[in-house]
Amino acid sequence: MEFHDDDLTHFEAFGAAPLPVSNDQGYVGQEGARIWYASYGTGAPVILLHGGLGHSGNWGYQVPALLSSGHRVVAIDSRGHGRSTRDARPYTYELMASDVLAVMDTLQIDRAAMVGWSDGACVAMVLGRQVPERVSGVFFFGCNMDPSGAKEFVPTPVINRCFARHAKDYAQLSATPDDFDAFVGAVSEMMRTQPNYSAHDLAGIPVPVAVVQSEHDEFIKPEHADYLARSIPGAALIVLPGVSHFAPLQRPKEFNRVMLAFLNKVLFQST
Repeated sequence: MEFHDDDLTHFEAFGAAPLPVSNDQGYVGQEGARIWYASYGTGAPVILLHGGLGHSGNWGYQVPALLSSGHRVVAIDSRGHGRSTRDARPYTYELMASDVLAVMDTLQIDRAAMVGWSDGACVAMVLGRQVPERVSGVFFFGCNMDPSGAKEFVPTPVINRCFARHAKDYAQLSATPDDFDAFVGAVSEMMRTQPNYSAHDLAGIPVPVAVVQSEHDEFIKPEHADYLARSIPGAALIVLPGVSHFAPLQRPKEFNRVMLAFLNKVLFQST
């Protein structure tokens, strides 16, 4: 029977599936932070960028599927998230994008496809615009590119379960395990005020993009996803039925099917 965790009760209790053991993991010193990464497998590289308040372990259902499809997978904990540290500067998506480039340089990855979820999607899109020569394509799941694209925040049981899991994981993984409240405040301020990319900016993104929106996304307006797909040259809009902002955890088989179809297309075209 296909795994479903639509209400995130399993995720709250146990987290996602454990990541595989990596023989290539560590930290990259970058702009006042230590950025944690893990690399798996060989083949065309795919970089996984998780959502705000989460960490790379949230991709536990995606990494095995990518490896089985012959991809090299690099999972990165965004600065201040998971095992990565941060300095006192405010969070910005552009700063986190520079962290990804530092990891790519350390691993001698010239070009990779980006799979981004929520805040990670924005980081991926920033990279696609700023350094398209390093980006094979952007799988942009569940995020906005200007503040008007976000819905007014309304807590739900699903969101609360996800938040509870994030709090547990932060306490276990972070170098500052007692600073969760300050961490949430800093990330929330970034989300409230950023990103700020105009339609003109979006029109300048030259890499293949899939804008992926869940039917029941709690945070992103569906009309904003449509606007992004219309504003980015050649972008495709993909709607995932029956799931919300947490689709990679709720129905991983369906999410993985769409993700792999995009990656196989853009990586095949780029070789």
